[in-house]
Amino acid sequence: MTNHTSRTFIISAAILCATAGFAEAQDPKFSHSSEEDLEELKKQADKVEWKAGALAGLILTRGNARTTTLSAGAKASRKSGNNKLQIDLGGAFARSSFFRPNDANGNGAISENEYDRLSQTTARMLEGKARYDRFLSDHDALYASLQGLTNEPAGKEFTGGGQAGYSRTAFKDDKHNLVVEAGYDYSYEKPVTDAGWSNHSLRAFAGYESKLTKDSGFDASIEGLFNVNELDVPTRPMDSVGAFEDARINTQLALTTKLFEDISFRFGFAARYDNVPSPLPAFSTPFEMDYLPEAQKLDTKAEANLIISFL
Repeated sequence: MTNHTSRTFIISAAILCATAGFAEAQDPKFSHSSEEDLEELKKQADKVEWKAGALAGLILTRGNARTTTLSAGAKASRKSGNNKLQIDLGGAFARSSFFRPNDANGNGAISENEYDRLSQTTARMLEGKARYDRFLSDHDALYASLQGLTNEPAGKEFTGGGQAGYSRTAFKDDKHNLVVEAGYDYSYEKPVTDAGWSNHSLRAFAGYESKLTKDSGFDASIEGLFNVNELDVPTRPMDSVGAFEDARINTQLALTTKLFEDISFRFGFAARYDNVPSPLPAFSTPFEMDYLPEAQKLDTKAEANLIISFL
């Protein structure tokens, strides 16, 4: 998302559920054999846990610089026994307007009425993901997910697919939680300017959570996707993309601090790296014949949110 140097008026509203932690199944441990204990353990096993929330934000600047930035998201999860389903939705939109010269008479100087405003969309992203986890033990789980994304300024008309694999809680105590995952990823990428292609990849993931103080926490994650098939992409018409050349790395960092009982402040940073990005979307003036540049390989996003927990 494009940063703007002049922001004269900011309106921000955010409602977001507390970030779902790395879930851990609780298998019954029968330390006593009384009917009361057995009944209590059965109730715990049958307990259904719901979490849900949403966020929305708006940034407006007017005057010399005119920008409009919108962001929204929603998250919901349901955990019952050894099964968990989680759905995440998010989106961002930004449009800017700025002065540009237009030397209509060609005298090398700008006179009255020889400048105007150029308006353009600088961010338009929407993504969603649904994930199912089946816990095999306190530390082991199998997962499967479906996800989709559209990000036209980055050249992606649509990217979608699914993942499946194994998740392991490598370490957990009162203050630390480390989860590692390995599996398979399939994605279909349709660029704005050309035909799409399929990508079969190995997936590796690591996620860490830390409780810094009673009211503050830190979490970080990194995901790597590494293609195992050759790809024919429009930006490289003379050469195929070899196995493991289309590496994609996704990282997230976040710091959360509780302000009141149900209200927290969260600062987050996310980065997406794609070693073989989609073609750059066309400008109003077309590219030369046989020239199709790539979009930028790295996209980053920093955000600050007010979190309100209501489930």
